[in-house]
Amino acid sequence: MSKTVATFSIPYYQYLNAESKVVAPLPKFAEDFNYLKDLYKHMVLTRTFDTKSIALQRTGKLGTYASSLGQEAIPTGIGKALHPTDVFLTFYRGYGTQFLRGVTMEEIFLYWGGSEAGNNFKAESAKQDFPMCVPIGSQYLHAVGVATAFKLRHQKRAVLVTCGDGATSQGDVYEAMNVAGAWNLPVVFIIENNQWAISVPREKQTAAKTLAQKGIAAGIESEQVDGNDVIAVQDRVSIALEKARSGKGPTVIEAITYRLSDHTTADDASRYRDKDIVGKSWQEEPVVRLRNYLFENKHWSESEEKEWQAACSEKIEKAVANYLNTPPEPLANMFNFHYGNMPKSLIAQRDKFL
Repeated sequence: MSKTVATFSIPYYQYLNAESKVVAPLPKFAEDFNYLKDLYKHMVLTRTFDTKSIALQRTGKLGTYASSLGQEAIPTGIGKALHPTDVFLTFYRGYGTQFLRGVTMEEIFLYWGGSEAGNNFKAESAKQDFPMCVPIGSQYLHAVGVATAFKLRHQKRAVLVTCGDGATSQGDVYEAMNVAGAWNLPVVFIIENNQWAISVPREKQTAAKTLAQKGIAAGIESEQVDGNDVIAVQDRVSIALEKARSGKGPTVIEAITYRLSDHTTADDASRYRDKDIVGKSWQEEPVVRLRNYLFENKHWSESEEKEWQAACSEKIEKAVANYLNTPPEPLANMFNFHYGNMPKSLIAQRDKFL
């Protein structure tokens, strides 16, 4: 005898398709063109920052840098969905969310320039957010720790954590999801599926049909969203966060996008990617998609585009000047912050070094 004891499905959400056409009834916020213009402007600002960061690295003024080119809709939608009392944990492409949380461009520059001062966020809105996580997947464990604290304290707050597709092959990610499902924790797991784990394509990372379904084994509601549709990202993330805050448990969201850049400035993606696929992906990217929609509905113009591009460049150049004029950290700081009470052996090393 055999019988089916369980079945599962993964829904997919999209409002604005690659041709900039509305394909489903829009959520209320997306009916406001002024709001959509704000989303668009933020994505452009993030992309302009990205371009400048790469230029700084190429001229020796910044260390290795991870680009977010082509993925701007995901951090923008996340940043708009988060409440000030929520906590955000990111891997190394979440600049768009960090800016909306109050992290400054100077702080991001400092981080990639090698200064831990870049992780000491000054804005009150970002002080409880975690710094960028470079180890792959470990931020998921940190997230469930924070979410456990919220639950024990009976706080109506949510945690949102992001990772790339490659991180879903890490044990940390599975362990975190399992705990979140078993304990019904207020956490939203975002998987930014940009199709590449450095040079390993999505199809070689896992035999699973979707990455979202990896949450099913942990008993978590899981779904996919068009990660190049900022409207869909904000809507689905907002729903998941409200669910978490209200005590109804975690959600896994796989946001489908494409990494248009190299993995980092230390990578050369042309060595392993098909240029035709990259070219096709440029036709589906999020910034042009929303811009065309605004243009077609006469809520954006060429003059506005030029004015905003100039404003973005001016803002970023000021941040660059502030970053480059920041005095270096005192050499003693290499030793001073390892322990609450520095052991004698380290004191001796510091004093000898100085």
